[in-house]
Amino acid sequence: MAERRAFAQKISRTVAAEVRKQISGQYSGSPQLLKNLNIVGNISHHTSVPLTEAVDPVDLEDYLITHPLAVDSGPLRDLVEFPPDDIEVVYSPRDCRTLVSAVPEESEMDPHVRDCIRSYTEDWAIVIRKYHKLGTGFNPNTLDKQKERQKGLPRQVFESDEAPDGNSYQDEQDDLKRRSMSIDDTPRGSWACSIFDLKNSLPDALLPNLLDRTPNEEIDHQNDDQRKSNRHKELFALHPSPDEEEPIERLSVPDVPKEHFGQRLLVKCLSLKFEIEIEPIFASLALYDVKEKKKISENFYFDLNSEQMKGLLRPHVPPAAITTLARSAIFSITYPSQDVFLVIKLEKVLQQGDIGECAEPYMIFKEADATKNKEKLEKLKSQADQFCQRLGKYRMPFAWTAIHLMNIVSSAGSLERDSTEVEISTGERKGSWSERRNSSLVGRRSLERTTSGDDACNLTSFRPATLTVANFFKQEGDRLSDEDLYKFLADMRRPSSVLRRLRPITAQLKIDISPAPENPHYCLTPELLQVKLYPDSRVRPTREILEFPARDVYVPNTTYRNLLYIYPQSLNFANRQGSARNITVKVQFMYGEDPSNAMPVIFGKSSCSEFSKEAYTAVVYHNRSPDFHEEVKVKLPATLTDHHHLLFTFYHVSCQQKQNTPLETPVGYTWIPMLQNGRLKTGQFCLPVSLEKPPQAYSVLSPEVPLPGMKWVDNHKGVFNVEVVAVSSIHTQDPYLDKFFALVNALDEHMFPVRIGDMRIMENNLENELKSSISALNSSQLEPVVRFLHLLLDKLILLVVRPPVIAGQIVNLGQASFEAMASIINRLHKNLEGNHDQHGRNNLLASYIYYVFRLPNTYPNSPSPGPGGLGGSVHYATMARSAVRPASLNLNRSRSLSNSNPDISGTPTSPDDEVRSIIGSKGLDRSNSWVNTGPKAAPWGANPSPSAEPTQAMDRSCNRMSSHTETSSFLQTLTGRLPTKKLFHEELALQWVVCSGSVRESALQQAWFFFELMVKSMVHHLYFNDKLDAPRKTRFPERFMDDIAALVSTIAGDVVSRFQKDTEMVERLNTSLAFFLNDLLSVMDRGFVFTLIKSCYKQVSSKLYSLPNPSVLVSLRLDFLRIICSHEHYVTLNLPCSLLTPPASPSPSVSSATSQDVCCTAINS
Repeated sequence: MAERRAFAQKISRTVAAEVRKQISGQYSGSPQLLKNLNIVGNISHHTSVPLTEAVDPVDLEDYLITHPLAVDSGPLRDLVEFPPDDIEVVYSPRDCRTLVSAVPEESEMDPHVRDCIRSYTEDWAIVIRKYHKLGTGFNPNTLDKQKERQKGLPRQVFESDEAPDGNSYQDEQDDLKRRSMSIDDTPRGSWACSIFDLKNSLPDALLPNLLDRTPNEEIDHQNDDQRKSNRHKELFALHPSPDEEEPIERLSVPDVPKEHFGQRLLVKCLSLKFEIEIEPIFASLALYDVKEKKKISENFYFDLNSEQMKGLLRPHVPPAAITTLARSAIFSITYPSQDVFLVIKLEKVLQQGDIGECAEPYMIFKEADATKNKEKLEKLKSQADQFCQRLGKYRMPFAWTAIHLMNIVSSAGSLERDSTEVEISTGERKGSWSERRNSSLVGRRSLERTTSGDDACNLTSFRPATLTVANFFKQEGDRLSDEDLYKFLADMRRPSSVLRRLRPITAQLKIDISPAPENPHYCLTPELLQVKLYPDSRVRPTREILEFPARDVYVPNTTYRNLLYIYPQSLNFANRQGSARNITVKVQFMYGEDPSNAMPVIFGKSSCSEFSKEAYTAVVYHNRSPDFHEEVKVKLPATLTDHHHLLFTFYHVSCQQKQNTPLETPVGYTWIPMLQNGRLKTGQFCLPVSLEKPPQAYSVLSPEVPLPGMKWVDNHKGVFNVEVVAVSSIHTQDPYLDKFFALVNALDEHMFPVRIGDMRIMENNLENELKSSISALNSSQLEPVVRFLHLLLDKLILLVVRPPVIAGQIVNLGQASFEAMASIINRLHKNLEGNHDQHGRNNLLASYIYYVFRLPNTYPNSPSPGPGGLGGSVHYATMARSAVRPASLNLNRSRSLSNSNPDISGTPTSPDDEVRSIIGSKGLDRSNSWVNTGPKAAPWGANPSPSAEPTQAMDRSCNRMSSHTETSSFLQTLTGRLPTKKLFHEELALQWVVCSGSVRESALQQAWFFFELMVKSMVHHLYFNDKLDAPRKTRFPERFMDDIAALVSTIAGDVVSRFQKDTEMVERLNTSLAFFLNDLLSVMDRGFVFTLIKSCYKQVSSKLYSLPNPSVLVSLRLDFLRIICSHEHYVTLNLPCSLLTPPASPSPSVSSATSQDVCCTAINS
């Protein structure tokens, strides 16, 4: 080996990685070493600033005013100043999926309904940081954008990517043989070396002008043009982003709130054929979950009868609406499982005889024997025609069958041939249904076999299947209940004695089952509204079938829906005297007691009118205690009164035509009032049945009330079982939510007394009831809370910014509303764990803030109410507190905490004392009932400050300050609300600062929610007051900035003191605080925000000195700084063209003259 040269021996072989490792080992992440690391510069009389010291930031706003930019417009000027259109407030119309908006038809609606409709129809209010994409927190390569970029690109297929296929290989060999007829005569026996093939191969096209002399500049120009030709505008963005952890500074935009759909399944009913065709047959489909023992969809009614069969019912059926002629339906399944069945039920026209007798001809006659049995068939047709003419409006149960949905899906996904028949045994019979592949819809390659678990229940990617249902089960008259159905379904996958006893009816029902397309044409919603696109109203539609999820679905309401489903279940007339055997129940929705008050709100079934005034249940022949399996669907009026009710009339139907015998004889009556103490009445009912018509004004009473002089079946016992289910985005069906909304609406309308349940609430006790209803929101069920989340939060915010006037006094409900919001968002966070982003932000709450939240009564292009139009003088006040300012809230500025009481003041202290006093604060003023009364409260009606501009009262938004007028009693009589309101962000900051205990803990757990809510409120306030272009120092009052400083300091203190105990919570809190400060840089005084950053940094640095191993806290600080520095105007904030000399060090013994940058030091240190 050669001897090393002299100079090489002097070279240090220590690599940079080893140096870093050595230094980090000595440092061990501790700042203690930094005390001994004083780097001496070449400049005399100066020492460097220790790395743990944060220099005082420059007052950026003052500097920009005193140092106007000398740069002309251009790229450099854009670099050194914020653009004027940095923030935009955009009102974006909602995407309505129907041609006509889903709103009620009534012109007059009660306040709650109006609020719901407004919540479902108003535009999205979005705050956009226009240049946010320039920051490192913006991710341009989202999955949706990648898909959008790739649209229209040709798919690149290369030979190496294609898997060898046996058939294709054989085709290639055949092709080679055709082109090379004497391949064996070639020297080497291969096509590449075949002289024969070389002689017969076609030459390549000549390259024109290949040898011409061309200037290099022209060649470069041509190459440049060719490179730009058909070049994608975002070529490098097409490359997928590497699989790496999402950077801490990236905050995803939440999804737009929209109507919930599960996995969607398209079912097309093609044909229904029996061995004999003598009468019309009516069919329905529905989904059932056996494990949950629940029906998970509404019924879909379809008519596959021939025109000849339909003609038999013309005297009884009005002309059919196009919406009732659907033969295809889209089912939604949120929780697909192996226990879901598609149940098909058949009915026929009522006739004399029980179900077995009526079904006998379908079991014994065969289509092949039609000639031999011609006379018998003609007789059967004649009888059927007579029954259709006389009893055409009545039905009787006939047959049923079920399809195990997941068997079909898994079989379709695993089939390897285009046409396959699958036989499934049911009992001892083979081939209850068969499956044939629809070759026109299936490609050559089969999908991979589905796996067990959730993948086996995937309804979005299986191959379309055509099913032929070969056999039906005859319906047993005494087994019509859902409980019997669940037993049958549970036994369908195994041989069972129950199924063996069921006699089959031979038939052929053909059904197509496939994944629903994303945007099907000619589709109707469950309310029969046309879904975009709907080019032609004359085309037979497809119906969307409403889902009844097997378990709760936590999605806020976004569309108006107000449907009622009535399920008559059973009737017991065993002890009723008289003839009542062929019993049907007529169901009507009434708005009064008169028979003419029946409302046409009952949805039609198939081949009938769209809506009707009545619906009849099927008749079980000669049964005094029948079961029913009907579903009656009702379109509820938007506003209900005490006179709206469901009326059930029981009839005995005479199947035999006798002289002087009416077709139907009423044998009983009962009813259900729709409202009980103002709440929608739903659930299970066991009702007594009256033998006589109900008396006048019966609708406001329950049938359980023993009315004098009335005769009842079985001594007024409950004999009729019925279930009423509501699917409504108007009625909460939760007592706590109902009480809260009712009280808030009573305040808005000033309608007293208010009846809630058995209570009659007068105005003098409304305050206590309202506060108790707010605190009781925590007891409400989570599912209705989520469904009405947007409206609920809107109302709580309204109570904060517009305190109600009760009994002549202004009641401040800010604290109670803040506590309720903190409780609600914590419940959502704990119970919906799978719905969070990487920062722990719940997507439902994030979408509310981003799209829905807005300042109350601040709509675009419309003036907001203000005190100027009411003629009263304005006084700025919101919340009365003690006259002595708590020492724990002594801040740097001598101002009140909020606009709560201008008389409260404090003594300014040093920043360090300020931080220590806030962190160790105890005993903040947290009064429970803040009503502006007492000697310390400023007198209502006092004149405003002389320096106040008179135009403030007429400002575009009434959000400028909290105010009151001398005509408060008049206004209270008029509206029950103050004419103007508080500023939400100011009240939110105040409530957060003064809260304690469990409320403060709840707010800290979900600090991101209140931070983002506060920032959006600030931006809206600036927007509606035309202050987005105003100097930043004048945008917000100093008392609000004091609240922000107190809040930031206390939260930074929580991060420092709790990072070793509650690691997960502190990480969320740390990132939330950083994002909040990042947002404030776009709206507030930037010098003030720099001071907040320094304050946080100082608290963390002070803690680092005392820790032996501060790696966790160092990591939190780095995350904090990384988020701050991800601001899109980070360079601008550092004054890149500034000639400023660095400020003095905060420590008198240390100079900072060596620092070359001002704001960057404050942010990056």
